[in-house]
Parts: sequence; structure tokens; C-alpha cells
Amino acid sequence: MTTDQETSMSVTGTGATVWLTGLPSAGKTTIAYELAGRLRGEGHRVEVLDGDEIREFLSAGLGFSREDRHTNVQRIGFVAELLAANGVKVLVPVIAPYADSRDAVRKRHQAEGTAYLEVHVATPVDVCSVRDVKGLYAKQAAGEISGLTGVDDPYEAPESPDLRIESHRQTVQESAAELYALLSERGAA
Repeated sequence: MTTDQETSMSVTGTGATVWLTGLPSAGKTTIAYELAGRLRGEGHRVEVLDGDEIREFLSAGLGFSREDRHTNVQRIGFVAELLAANGVKVLVPVIAPYADSRDAVRKRHQAEGTAYLEVHVATPVDVCSVRDVKGLYAKQAAGEISGLTGVDDPYEAPESPDLRIESHRQTVQESAAELYALLSERGAA
């Protein structure tokens, strides 16, 4: 490692992708932004790849079929790995409902030697439907939409994530602190 690389590493730290998966309104994005603020405050380079923004810009035109969801997750995984490989902490609050899609992203990271953590924000559907940040559960109940993940479309919860956060049992700050502790333990914070 050259002196320039050593200096760069000490200033920016090690990159990593942290994928926060869970149902709609589970708290993924809120936790991601809380953690991002803390990491930025410590001088880390951080990007949040918000699922809604990605769908608007990177995956415009994709629907919500299984194939389109897989394509969306792979696109996000590619961008996340690229950023993480370049020293950025990448927080990805994206549902990614299918285990095989998430596994493919993990394998991409492993093949490139890039740190990857899967975090399951394990909030029960009844709590998510009360939070209903975007009004999706109300629209589904009214018959205005179908294909809502965890209600009338599948969600395959991770069997052995790197961390499981029960956001309904703790504050946002406690959830972010739990995730920060994992990053520290793994040498990424």
C-alpha cells in the first residue's frame, strides 16, 4: 500500500454496503438516515441509496413483478458495491423482498472483496400498517393497489441476517446505535 493510499484510508475509512431489508414502513429509511448523520459527523463518506429515489431515477420504467424487482435490486447492488469499493459507507434501505436477489448482491460483494452487511428491520406487518408512511396499506385495504409486499405479495425475511433490528421495540436512535455497533465490530465504522 502506498503512502497516498494509507492517507486516503485513514481519512475516509473502509467502505461497506449495509442493506436494510424489511416491509414497507418498517423504519429502514429512517434508521439509515439517522446512522448516516452519525457517520458523516465522524468524517465518513456516506451515501444513502433510497429505494424510492432509485426507482425514480435508476430503475424508472420497472414495475413490481418478481423479475422487475430482481432487476431493481441488482442495479442497486451494483451501484452500492461500486461506491463501497471506493471507500464509501453505502446504506441501502430497500425492501428487496426475495432472498435470491439479496443473495446475488451479497455474492457480488464477496466476489469483489467488498464488505456487505444484511440488516433485517423486522417490524411486524400490523405495526407497519399503523405507521403507513406512504399510505400504501390504506390503499391496499381499500382495493386501490395490489402487490403490497408482506400483505398480498411475498416477503422472504432473511433467515440469518448480520443483524435483526426490531424497530417497534426501540427508538430510531437505539436502532441506529445497534447498527453502528455492528459496523464498529466489523471494522467499518
